[in-house]
Amino acid sequence: MKAGRLIGLALQSIRRHAGRSALTMLGVIIGVGSVIVMVAIGQGAQSEIQARIDNLGTNLIVVTPGSSQQGGVSGGAGSFNRLTTRDADLLRSDGQHLAEVSPVIWTRTMIVGSSGNWRANMLGVAPSYEQIRAWPVSSGRWFTEEERQGNRKVCLLGATVAKAIFADADPVGSSVRLREVPFEIVGVLSAKGQTAEGTDQDDVILAPWSTVQTRLAGRQFIAQIVASAVSEQHLGPAMTEVGVLMRESHGLSPNEPDDFEVKDQRALADTAKGATEVMTTLLAAIASVSLVVGGIGIMNIMLVSVTERTREIGIRRALGARRSDVLAQFLVESIVLSGLGGLLGAAFGVLVTVLVGRATGWATVVTPATLLLALGFSGAVGVFFGWYPARRAASLDVIDALRG
Repeated sequence: MKAGRLIGLALQSIRRHAGRSALTMLGVIIGVGSVIVMVAIGQGAQSEIQARIDNLGTNLIVVTPGSSQQGGVSGGAGSFNRLTTRDADLLRSDGQHLAEVSPVIWTRTMIVGSSGNWRANMLGVAPSYEQIRAWPVSSGRWFTEEERQGNRKVCLLGATVAKAIFADADPVGSSVRLREVPFEIVGVLSAKGQTAEGTDQDDVILAPWSTVQTRLAGRQFIAQIVASAVSEQHLGPAMTEVGVLMRESHGLSPNEPDDFEVKDQRALADTAKGATEVMTTLLAAIASVSLVVGGIGIMNIMLVSVTERTREIGIRRALGARRSDVLAQFLVESIVLSGLGGLLGAAFGVLVTVLVGRATGWATVVTPATLLLALGFSGAVGVFFGWYPARRAASLDVIDALRG
């Protein structure tokens, strides 16, 4: 029997028992919709976490001070600081896999403006920090290398600091005092939000590192060095290169341990990706239970249908229909029932996903792969749970069926 004819017979049977068919499909609709919603929430969370990691910088490499040893007792990470701006200069000049390099000089300071004051983190950086951290301005501009070399008293405000000092006014061009030193505001940084640890990245003031070192910090050693690899593929070689150059800069012999640490964001990204993938899989598995329940409902209805249509099966067999024809008819009917439920469930799932995203503000992502997976699963449910009723219909004895 041709496929078109089988599908027509299946649709005819579904229309004949429209109410029962609708209730049967309801389980599949809810199941498919649940799978789509749960996977969309999981993938949305993954994209949100990835965006937060990307906010830390493009192919970011961070060099921090190492640990000290006194009497066999370790002082912990960062307790032995030998990082200087000369290390950053060496990485910038000799690093073949590095795109940008910037020293970072850290201090806490009070910023005083015409509308109030605020205590914030003060970072002395190079102009290349903009590319390393992928941090554009929302207004104004970044300071230039000429201003850095000239120890100019210019600064950029993070969104939190700008809001605290100037409210909704644009502070570009205004003057503020940092430890009684007047600075001109040349730009306001775009908002980055919080890190995964909950630290406000926008509660910061950036200025040329040379100015911060000479006028505010007054220290030779620096907090860290940040750099960006040429590309993601160069990240591994870049980290190896940074380690070699730093050992060279510090004059360490082969048997001496590193007095610095080199880190990147790959471990954090891999951990976050693994966690969200597990969460997404778990949510999809939980939602799939309702799809299996819907499949059991289809099997029960198909068994009832076989019982109700026993005489019809006997007549078809008496007129020459083969067992395979009867098997195909009931199996296609089950697949069509499940497939229609899958299509309606996909539409239902997309609608619920949009409503959940708008109501909660969560990031949700519905991909074509998710829709195809849900629809494919619904079709598989139709085959799996429709096989037994179809097989039972095909195995009926012709004489017994006619008597039924």
